[in-house]
Amino acid sequence: MAPTLVSKCAAEFVGTFLLVFTVGCNVLGKTAVWAGVSIACVLMVCIYAFAGISGANFNPAVSITLGLAKHMGGPGMDWQMVGIYCGVQIAAGISAGVLYLALFGNAFQLAPAVGFTAMEAGLCELFYTFMLCFVVLNVACSKANAGKNQFYGLAIGFVIIAGAYGAGAVSGGCFNPAVAFGIDVSSATKEGFGWCFAYLAWEVVGAALAAILFKVVRPEDFGSDVDEETRLASKLTSEFLGTFMLVLTVGLNVLAKSPAGAFSIAASLTCMIYALGDVSGAHFNPAVTVAILCSKLDKDLSLKDGCRYMLTQIVAGFAAAMTYSLIHHGESFPLGPAPGFNLAQVGIAETIFTFVLCLVVLCVAVSKKTNNSTMFGLAIGSCVTVGGFAIGGISGGSLNPAVSFAIASRQFMKTGPTHALIYALFEMLGGAAAAGVLMITHADVEKKDDAMP
Repeated sequence: MAPTLVSKCAAEFVGTFLLVFTVGCNVLGKTAVWAGVSIACVLMVCIYAFAGISGANFNPAVSITLGLAKHMGGPGMDWQMVGIYCGVQIAAGISAGVLYLALFGNAFQLAPAVGFTAMEAGLCELFYTFMLCFVVLNVACSKANAGKNQFYGLAIGFVIIAGAYGAGAVSGGCFNPAVAFGIDVSSATKEGFGWCFAYLAWEVVGAALAAILFKVVRPEDFGSDVDEETRLASKLTSEFLGTFMLVLTVGLNVLAKSPAGAFSIAASLTCMIYALGDVSGAHFNPAVTVAILCSKLDKDLSLKDGCRYMLTQIVAGFAAAMTYSLIHHGESFPLGPAPGFNLAQVGIAETIFTFVLCLVVLCVAVSKKTNNSTMFGLAIGSCVTVGGFAIGGISGGSLNPAVSFAIASRQFMKTGPTHALIYALFEMLGGAAAAGVLMITHADVEKKDDAMP
């Protein structure tokens, strides 16, 4: 028997209430380092608990994007259900805000952080609400993934880690109108009320953008004829979006001096890999593309298309660098060795940890013998956590020519592209070395697979 409307609304209320209450407790409890992880985890566990009942939206922006993509309630029911869900979610958010106010005897204001404008905060809310809704659509609603994977909750939860630390330092990191209303209402008597409506507008734009680009990357889900040109356009759009969100997360974390930068960046890579891995392969990194080309494991990736991938990734990186600099009113940061280190040491560090990243990609996502259909995204994203913390104090832990060129692009007029070219060279070497090692470790199993009919 299908869940009743009462069951669905109860699930939405409980999940949204727990999410907003956890937000309030973390902020008022001043758990700066782990707050984003705590909030992400409550979202993840509630998604796994209630997805089979209500779909586990817990966010009016998610409900709106599902309505726009016609994945809400069935034919003729989409917008009726969207309205009901949104009302329940906002009521739950306000209830949670009132309870954490009673618990702590205090609240906090919803507003752009000190030193930031409404536009800068709005861009953060727009991009990471987009990311959240886009990941939901791809991992939980697409024909390729709906009901066919167990990583959906992890992928959606990790969006919060991606956005909480860098974007959160600018806007507070709501990405959810129910969170915005809960915060704003709970602080109304002390701090005033009204920012929730601006946040709502930015988040709805992000939700709409997610629905539009979901159709672009998966035209087959909407009955469109998919020829080779359309398929290539979908793949290149996928590569642009994944690389853009990765580099944007890098820049926002560095400029915010995030206490969990490497983990936040790794989370952005993880969730976008889960969202788009079956569309383009989710390279998001020219070194990864080089590794796959050198390995010759992906028979569908030609040298010409590989070059298109790499160009798209570099362009996406430039666009993201312009965006994070705009959000931080023109600020940027340099690419180069940390104090006390030189380019030779940078070369060793970048080569080895880009090698780790590319080797894991080849083993868990490309090899027919050792690929992992569930943990591939977490495994690949974790390589960024590994490298970011291990060599961040030496080279910055770029591990990606698209990231390197993006960072350096803000100083091209002063320093030229020398550092970016050096970083990219070592990162490409790491990718090629990964392909060479894979040819040795997987030689027998890949030959057997190729020989099978």
